[in-house]
Amino acid sequence: MTATIRPLQPSDRGAWEPLWAGYQRFYEVFIPAETTDLTWGRFQDPAEDMYALGAFDDTGRLVGIVHAIFHRSTWLSKWTCYLQDLFVEDTQRGLGTGAALIDAVADLARKNGAGRLYWMTHETNATARRLYDRIAERSGFIQYRKSL
Repeated sequence: MTATIRPLQPSDRGAWEPLWAGYQRFYEVFIPAETTDLTWGRFQDPAEDMYALGAFDDTGRLVGIVHAIFHRSTWLSKWTCYLQDLFVEDTQRGLGTGAALIDAVADLARKNGAGRLYWMTHETNATARRLYDRIAERSGFIQYRKSL
């Protein structure tokens, strides 16, 4: 299967929501509806440096999503692109859809003058890590969080 990757439009929200919910189930998190609404609005706002792309199968069905955020860095003179969320339907895994979504974000990052693209995954996500280890280099950094 060759997925068609494109930015998600307002009319794609109904197809995006089940994938967004699947992403949350996978990582065992709950994101409130108000935050989801705010996030979707940011994706659609040209003043925001947040993007949502979708992978569509040959029937036009949305089968994967990826979200990207651009930000400044103290380490680089160019913009940095953070690939925050990547989710592909179970039936589409292993078909190149995840790699195609990452490539699309890399293209978006280049187009927007970014000097680096980075992302994280949970240490237990062995399937994704096999892909990531093949297409990118691990930074060696460990993430810490402090709730505020």
